[in-house]
Amino acid sequence: MQCERLTRLVKSWYLQVKDEALAPARMVDFMEKHIAECPVCLVDDEVRGEVNRITRIILPPSKMPKAKQEEAAAARQAAEAAAAAAQAPEAEGEIEDEEDEL
Repeated sequence: MQCERLTRLVKSWYLQVKDEALAPARMVDFMEKHIAECPVCLVDDEVRGEVNRITRIILPPSKMPKAKQEEAAAARQAAEAAAAAAQAPEAEGEIEDEEDEL
C-alpha cells in the first residue's frame, strides 16, 4: 500500500477490532470507503488486493459478503490446484521409473 494514511488507519482500526470496540464488518466498510475516495489509493494497483487480504483475515467466513466468499473459495481452489500440480511431477517420475523396471 502506498497510502500512509490508510496504513495508519488500518492499524488503528485493527486494534479497535481486537479490543472489540469496532466490528470487523465496519472496519471493512471504512477501508472500502477510504480507497474509493482517496486519490493515492485510487491510483495504487495493489491496494485492492491488500484490502481483500485484510478482509479475509478479520472477517469470519459467515460474515463475508457473498462475492468475497466466492473469491476466497476460488483462491483456496487455486492454492489446492497449485499444491496438487507441485506434487504431480514427482508422481509421474515415479511411474516412469516403475515402467522402466518392467
